[in-house]
Amino acid sequence: MEDLSLHILDCTENSIRAGATIITIIIEEQRADNMLTITIEDNGHGMDKETLNKVKDPFFSTKPDKKTGLGISLLAQATHESEGMFDIRSAPNRGTKITATFRYDHIDRKSLGNMADTIIALIASGSGRVDIRYVHTFNGRSFIFDTKTIKKELQDIPINDPAVLADLKKQLENAVQEIRET
Repeated sequence: MEDLSLHILDCTENSIRAGATIITIIIEEQRADNMLTITIEDNGHGMDKETLNKVKDPFFSTKPDKKTGLGISLLAQATHESEGMFDIRSAPNRGTKITATFRYDHIDRKSLGNMADTIIALIASGSGRVDIRYVHTFNGRSFIFDTKTIKKELQDIPINDPAVLADLKKQLENAVQEIRET
């Protein structure tokens, strides 16, 4: 995968398939600490210990029609390539939490990519039944994007309406730009 946002998209699509109704994505970019941390947490079905032990193996998949499960294994590999750490915790009926930490200035660290596109793709693929909470921090400046709050404001308008998605994408792009300005 070309950038980290695609890894995030893959992991969160797994969350949706696992029955998650709430997905939290936290991006913490701290240049002073030379660290980028991505946390993805869901309230899906979770995994038993046996599955959890196999999930980083690229030749294991929980999908019956696939023989490989590259998403989590490639994210774990990307963290190690940039002197980072990867952790995944899960329990049946309790959900899953993935934490990927990268050395920020490492030459092999993939770029974060377009998080606005990733969040919009998640909203569109979740058919409005999954709530996404996205928190992004850059050098101490942050914003929170929460579809649960947005749905209340929209009232009867579906969150995955194309006009709404276009507006939300602009809001996300502006929010990311604002926290990056110094």
